[in-house]
Amino acid sequence: MIWSQQPAPKFRGTSIEAEVHGKRVLKLRNHGETYEMNCPRLSIRILPFPGVSWVGNVNILCKETGLVAELSYKSSFSFLGLGGNSKLVQGKILDSSSFNVLYEIDGQWDRTVKVKDTNNGKVKVIYDAQKVISGLKAPIVKDAEGVWETESALIWGELTQAIISNDWEKAKEAKQGVEERQKKMLREREGKGGSWSPKNFVVSYSNESGLECDCSPINKWVPPAPIIAL
Repeated sequence: MIWSQQPAPKFRGTSIEAEVHGKRVLKLRNHGETYEMNCPRLSIRILPFPGVSWVGNVNILCKETGLVAELSYKSSFSFLGLGGNSKLVQGKILDSSSFNVLYEIDGQWDRTVKVKDTNNGKVKVIYDAQKVISGLKAPIVKDAEGVWETESALIWGELTQAIISNDWEKAKEAKQGVEERQKKMLREREGKGGSWSPKNFVVSYSNESGLECDCSPINKWVPPAPIIAL
């Protein structure tokens, strides 16, 4: 999975909405398939009741098979933000060459999502959030000596532990420490006339704003990670 995206938040009075620019590319090497997709907008509602949801349209394209998935994320609320149907996802999978709809998709992304075969009418669950979440396990450090200084788990480890322990004063100090170290590294790099560049990817920008970008891996395979999820 190559994730070349960045959010552009906007304040809308009673909510904050972040439009995610860029795209994701998922390559299934065993199947010889590549999927390109965009991302829905992240909506953070402040009033009258706080809440978070995905909204907007997502297109997923597989160039090798010609299949296209068109998804729509929706949230609807009744008076004063109560009731309604939130976290809805609806859409269809079609053949781009004939525009023939093969499957219809419907559900809630925080619960279950079902797909209906338009040919025979059969319906099956393709995503069950409860089963997926219950099966998640915390990552473990497989090779402590192989952890880089730039690993997020190491950089934010002290802050994370402080939050888990509800030690907010220590969490504040840890956050400030990370920020100060990053600022120091930036000053040193700029003082030497250097610029930051990723080690495993090449990034290119398609416009002056820097919001539209693309990235590709330098090597065919990503080195094994010292932190893994079993």
